[in-house]
Amino acid sequence: MLELLERQKRLTVNQWKIISAAILGDMLDFFDFFLIGYVLAFIVGEWKLTFLQSGTILLAAGIGAIPGAFFWGWMADRIGRRKVFVATVLNFSLATGLMAASPDQYGWLFLAFCRMLVGIGVAGMVTVDLPLVQEFVPSSKRGFVGGIVTSTISVGGALGAAAGAYLGPTIGWRGLFLIGLVPALMTLMIRAWVPESPRWLICRGRREDARRSIAWALQTGPNEIELPGALLEQRHTPWRELFKYPRSVALVCLTGLSQTSGVGLALWAPTLLVLLLKITPAEASYLMIWVAVSAFVGRVVCSFLPDVIGRRPSGMLTCLGGVATLIIAGYLANAYIGSVSVFWMMLMAHSFFGGGSYTIIAPYMAEVWPVGLRASGMGLGYGVGNLGKIISPLGLALIVGGTNIIRPEASVDAMIPAMFFLAFWAALAAAAFVVLGIETKGRSIEEIDTALTAKPALAKASAA
Repeated sequence: MLELLERQKRLTVNQWKIISAAILGDMLDFFDFFLIGYVLAFIVGEWKLTFLQSGTILLAAGIGAIPGAFFWGWMADRIGRRKVFVATVLNFSLATGLMAASPDQYGWLFLAFCRMLVGIGVAGMVTVDLPLVQEFVPSSKRGFVGGIVTSTISVGGALGAAAGAYLGPTIGWRGLFLIGLVPALMTLMIRAWVPESPRWLICRGRREDARRSIAWALQTGPNEIELPGALLEQRHTPWRELFKYPRSVALVCLTGLSQTSGVGLALWAPTLLVLLLKITPAEASYLMIWVAVSAFVGRVVCSFLPDVIGRRPSGMLTCLGGVATLIIAGYLANAYIGSVSVFWMMLMAHSFFGGGSYTIIAPYMAEVWPVGLRASGMGLGYGVGNLGKIISPLGLALIVGGTNIIRPEASVDAMIPAMFFLAFWAALAAAAFVVLGIETKGRSIEEIDTALTAKPALAKASAA
């Protein structure tokens, strides 16, 4: 039955419906996630927040994202992709809306708690949507489709920036959080559009359901698809089985940590622009719209690379581009070309490469595992990678604040070590692609599964 998917040359309308649901999910997912960066620019002065208090609010999502990725990834392999898809959307959207009720006294603690809940849902969403989409498309389209789905994360960031720039002064920061409830409505679309993954159903021995799911994707009658004589039902694979694949474990963890550089900079960028360029929060939000647009362009451009030159070289090149732009941003933080800030220009350049690397890394983390462990394996990589959401905001708070970490005043001199700190994580991911990378270009999920099962490290199978 799966061979019918592999023989496809063009995707059907129904397959594009699943892709569209995942695209909207990622876009609204990260609209909610990055919204705090623009809200923080409004309340940092009003609440007289210190760097450490602001950093706590920003890193709280990272704390929640670690168990969120592990838990929701495990659940997606256990109860199915579709149910977890719906649950994670409700998780992060309801938690974002709850932040509108933050009290003025000790409100930063309330925000930090709610942000932890947001992190749980955001990480879960990313962990499940890519395996779901990949399991509905042929291998020849898998790299491109995975890249397109993740490309809209930057659109979510742009929407957050636009909300901060144009709606923030009118509806206030509480109103911005209420807008974060919008993704909850998307669950209706998910329930109507998204069926269960045929590959997950096959693993559960549910051949009739799998046939209906494939027929829906191919837009043909179920009776036109021949059933196999029998499907051997597989039990849920224990989570600990991940560690039978040490190369995959190391690969997804090290490449996942690349988000330390991008997420930390994205969360702190509006506040840094306010403090370094002496502009208003609304003006900083406006500048961040262009940073997000650059990230979107980078994601779209780089979504074609994995299927053209392969996953390994694509990942290495985009990560090294991120390293170079961060270092330049540090050394030229207070420089201008005419009236244009070089720091802001480097933010846009880094967003191009950083966004592009994510369209490669995120789908790739789901490709290097057997079918029964794909969501759990991606959850492991994304969960460990989410340590970056703790390391990065806290690290920047301490480095940029310098010795004056109590008052929110950014030192230009501190930007050099801060950018080197962020660049290290992108360089680490580039090295992981070179040393540990497994090339999955042009290989079906079943071929990868067979190779992994035969040789867990996939060392010989990936040598070519």
